[in-house]
Amino acid sequence: MEIKVPELSLVLLIGTSGSGKSSFAKKQFLPYETVSSDTCRGMVTNDENKLDANEDTFELLEFLVAKRLKRGLLTVIDATNVQPQSRQKLVRLAREYHVLPVAIVLNIPQRVCEDRNANRTDRNMGKHVIRNQALSLKKSLRFLKKEGFRKIYVLKSEEEVNAVTGIVREKLYNDKKEEHGPFDIVGDVHGCFDELKELLMKLNYRVNIVEEKEGNFGFEVIPPENRKVIFLGDLVDRGPKSPEVLRLVMSMVDKGVAICVPGNHDLKLQKWLNGKQVNTNHGLQETIEQLEKESEAFKNKVKEFLYSLISHYVVDDGKLVVAHAGLREDMQGRGSGAVRAFCLYGETTGEIDEFGLPVRYNWAAEYRGRAKVIYGHTPVPKAVWLNKTINIDTGCVFGGKLTAFRYPEEELVEVAAKEIYCEPVRPLQVDNNTDALSHQQAYDDLLNIEDVIGKRIIQTRLRNNLTIKEENSIAALEVMSRFALNPKWLIYLPPTMSPCETSPLDGFLEHPLEAIDYYKKRGIRKVVCEEKHMGSRAVIVLAKDEAAALERFGIQGEGIGKCYTRTGRNFFKKEALEREFLSLVKSALDKSGFWEKFKTEWVCLDCELMPWSAKAQALLQQQYAAVGAAARNALPEVVKVLQQFRDRNVGDVATVLQKFEYRANAIGKFTKAYQHYCWSVESVDDFRLAPFHIMATEGAVHADKSNVWHMENIGEIAEQGSPLFFKTPFLVVDTEEESSIQAAVDWWLELTEKGGEGMVVKPFDFISYGNKGLVQPAVKCRGSEYLRIIYGPEYDMPEHLERLKKRGLSTKRSLAMREFALGIEALERFVRKEPLRRIHESVFGVLALESEAVDPRL
Repeated sequence: MEIKVPELSLVLLIGTSGSGKSSFAKKQFLPYETVSSDTCRGMVTNDENKLDANEDTFELLEFLVAKRLKRGLLTVIDATNVQPQSRQKLVRLAREYHVLPVAIVLNIPQRVCEDRNANRTDRNMGKHVIRNQALSLKKSLRFLKKEGFRKIYVLKSEEEVNAVTGIVREKLYNDKKEEHGPFDIVGDVHGCFDELKELLMKLNYRVNIVEEKEGNFGFEVIPPENRKVIFLGDLVDRGPKSPEVLRLVMSMVDKGVAICVPGNHDLKLQKWLNGKQVNTNHGLQETIEQLEKESEAFKNKVKEFLYSLISHYVVDDGKLVVAHAGLREDMQGRGSGAVRAFCLYGETTGEIDEFGLPVRYNWAAEYRGRAKVIYGHTPVPKAVWLNKTINIDTGCVFGGKLTAFRYPEEELVEVAAKEIYCEPVRPLQVDNNTDALSHQQAYDDLLNIEDVIGKRIIQTRLRNNLTIKEENSIAALEVMSRFALNPKWLIYLPPTMSPCETSPLDGFLEHPLEAIDYYKKRGIRKVVCEEKHMGSRAVIVLAKDEAAALERFGIQGEGIGKCYTRTGRNFFKKEALEREFLSLVKSALDKSGFWEKFKTEWVCLDCELMPWSAKAQALLQQQYAAVGAAARNALPEVVKVLQQFRDRNVGDVATVLQKFEYRANAIGKFTKAYQHYCWSVESVDDFRLAPFHIMATEGAVHADKSNVWHMENIGEIAEQGSPLFFKTPFLVVDTEEESSIQAAVDWWLELTEKGGEGMVVKPFDFISYGNKGLVQPAVKCRGSEYLRIIYGPEYDMPEHLERLKKRGLSTKRSLAMREFALGIEALERFVRKEPLRRIHESVFGVLALESEAVDPRL
């Protein structure tokens, strides 16, 4: 025989000591699924037979069971469970976590249990104990169903126990994870048949009236492109044609064109059809009168149909939940009376408003689940997102609209009500204020510190789980809270970049051969070499206008965008200069037809902003210029004195003189190197902007494009004649062709000899996977003279080069990869219109990683 249990349930093994519960659990369930009272007793006392520790034992057992049920795991309890009071606690635990309790009773003859216990060497249990347990079990059997067990199996002999061939795990009725759509989810219909038919036709469903026969109820509906409708309940009441709505929906469900969840009005009608006493207010009386014209056979079909409806469904691998009144995360995919009540009625505060209606608790404001929840029940003027939930009951029966949500497209399709069929008790107030923030934007005005402090584990698409240490979170919080700009602008922070391996060639610390070889070794055939600019990394988030900034970012009064550093700080200290700068960027985008081409009203650009001196003025004055000035004044004097010693033959100073002559020459090169990247900035005309990635626009993160695509599209913007934009030269290199590699080396030598910083080598595709998995998004290769700024004027002395060539890159590369994954994750969450806390989690993670101990010269 097979024993069938819900795949999410709490299974109690019930039987006397010696009935074989542990052996049965070991044979029929997975090792971690069973929580044994003996094991728990051993954990708290070091002795499974120490019966004076029962309180601690079962406290631990209940704790472990609760943790498993919270995570949605089938759990088996291996304990005697023969007394009602011990079962009550566990059934209560099942209800608390909305899982179904199942009883498997091993009602083995008492003599068999006594013999087994007599043969056990690990414990000595008297026959009176077995006798008392057997009596308790016998008294309990007839009350198990009343105690709340949904399924009960009683095995009365060893033969019956041995005959169990396996445990069949049955899917819950609400589990439709295997259905991936596409879906058209329709809000509360309330008898508005004409609007429903119009909406279905607008969604490209063909609705045909056919002869009524078994199954079709007078309608045949042909869906487009294998789509399926999901009705969110409240099919009836208040509207003029509830029977017609029922006929249409029942026809669709019967043919597999639709699925339906019940609403509270549907449940009330079902109770009335069953002959129960119900209050006929809120539109039920109209439905009853409309059904009087229908046959008894049809009413019986309606009764059966409404009774068959499941409280909610979890579809598309758990990514989408549909329920009439919504559903908290801890209830999704579970079954209990509380779950069904929540799905039907939502959650109320217990208060009554001025219209005599219950005040509903705004569960969506606290929702943090992984799945999107689409629901209705409470009419709203407009369907808007809040924390991955959206209410699409737009009050058609009250003169509003009938709304459908298209999934996965996430589009809203609406038809207007043909008339006001019922005056709402609580008026539907349409907010015509276009300057108002959406519910989500208003909610996002306040971020919770609990979401970022402490040790955090962030799930990303590219690198699975990334750990943010508590000490790094504290450092990031300091920067974010004191110096960063409005977090609503911070949809992306760029990653750090690792240099290439050190070169074996004499006189070179870094060389393009090593940068290209990094990708070649990983099986990447084509790479893109881009000139590296000595500026400051800048991110530009720009909206087409202030209205777009309000609509997409929820920001008012801060202009059309921001230019910020890779640590989230404002790049410009003067607002007027920033406005002028962003106006020039927008002008170039306007002239290039960017907004129309990408069908967007906003963009995120990853750029280099020059000159370096514009942002690093303090660094230049306090470090580089100070070192250069001091050395230029002191070293010539030292050389002059040493030359006098040499000329007078006072001691052997040749070696020392040679060393200081080298140092004097090196400081000259050092000064020349940093001065190459500095020029005075008097106005916005003195800036040069070199974008290298169009990171994201509406509906798309452009990480799926090639790096050449990015350069070419940015080139189109730069060609509009704006002196602000600098078109970055690049070269595509075949890592298997020596001539192609040599061309890249020659170009790098040419760039660096002219004073250029060097180049960045990237895989051809923005996100690339080699034979060792995900590869670095970019590897920098810096010129010899530029490295003098980084490592000091005398870095290229042989003894220094020998030491520097032993540098390690593993930490830097790991950091770059983690920050890259977090940056892309933040953008993808923003494009998916997730709550700001979810976007901010990834952005904050990048900033936190920046505080890790890594050699800043790399």
